[in-house]
Amino acid sequence: MRFFTCTPVAFGGGPDFFARDSGLLCRGFQALGIESRAVMPGDRKPEDEEDLIRTDYSNLESVEWWKSQKLDGVVLYAWGSPRYRKIAKAIHQAGIFLVLNQDNGGLISPLAGFVGWWKEQWILSGAGKDLVAWCIFVKRVFFGLTIGLCITDPLRAAHLEQGDVIACVSPTAANHYRKLCRIYGGSELAGKITVLPHAVEPIFQYRAESPAKQKQIVCVGRWQDRLQKRPKMMQEVLGQILQRESDLLIEIIGEQTVELTAWHESLGRTLKSRVILRGKVDRKQLAMILKHSQIFYSPSAFESFGIAGGEALCSGCSVVAGRSVSMGSFEWFVSEKSGVLTSFDTIKGHVEALSEEIMKWQNGYRNPREISKVWSDRLHTDKVAMQILKMHP
Repeated sequence: MRFFTCTPVAFGGGPDFFARDSGLLCRGFQALGIESRAVMPGDRKPEDEEDLIRTDYSNLESVEWWKSQKLDGVVLYAWGSPRYRKIAKAIHQAGIFLVLNQDNGGLISPLAGFVGWWKEQWILSGAGKDLVAWCIFVKRVFFGLTIGLCITDPLRAAHLEQGDVIACVSPTAANHYRKLCRIYGGSELAGKITVLPHAVEPIFQYRAESPAKQKQIVCVGRWQDRLQKRPKMMQEVLGQILQRESDLLIEIIGEQTVELTAWHESLGRTLKSRVILRGKVDRKQLAMILKHSQIFYSPSAFESFGIAGGEALCSGCSVVAGRSVSMGSFEWFVSEKSGVLTSFDTIKGHVEALSEEIMKWQNGYRNPREISKVWSDRLHTDKVAMQILKMHP
């Protein structure tokens, strides 16, 4: 069989690309003995791996070009976006089995659930923190209720209709999409929806011979992204939990910011000694840190999926995150005795959730090998690729 993945954006095609999303799924197919390559537009770059195909964007919209690849299937990472509907149409008209990956939480239109959509616009706009955030919120709501309903939604429906499978990254997202697709195209279109999570590399796993878990929290993020990753909240929460738990260790992974460094310095010698700012680390080092840690904590305001959370689960960590309409995947992540969501998305709520999760580890209610097995069977690259192959007629 020949099963390609495709994204219509000219990302870099080096090792980082093949460590997640469409590049990693390509590796998953290869692990099963399926001939697979990733496809992207643009000129070839020095870091591009050999099994990446670069081509003119016009070819992605060409039926003949897709026919010439002689494929059994394509997984298209195009977010259901109207601007990429011609690519989906070309693949469909070429007679190729098409899986449309939807990398979002499902609240992409008021039609997917008005109250949830409204709340997400508020979160994505900055939750009213200042006048600019209020203006962005009003603009997003106005756009969604006018141009979104009249133009964007019909074009998105035209995109989704091309797929044989509409793949959502979490059960919550799938529920939103079913509601949306019933409006777009009735039960036939809604019947194409399935849950297909993002893949996780096999190096993230916890086995019997893995090192014993430490009383340690790990956080992973792009800390310069203040709106989404909320580093200020993380600092407040971790500062309080350090004072509650005298033997707790914390590792923070991701590019250090001036604010993060200043916070670390302000902790004082005793608390500071229990917090490590790792900065950026390679994949093997990240896997080892997660194997040693008990809890993965996400302070994010929103996540379409949360791949770092998936990597942590496969590594035998439990997860803690805020309860929010924009954190749908984490509702799934905590469903297997594998974590807890906050009662309220506040600093106090996050501190209490972390304290609760620490107690569950201390009292024997968390089993890292069981957590790892459940989520590795769902998220590892070969498992996700096999799920797609089973859908193929």
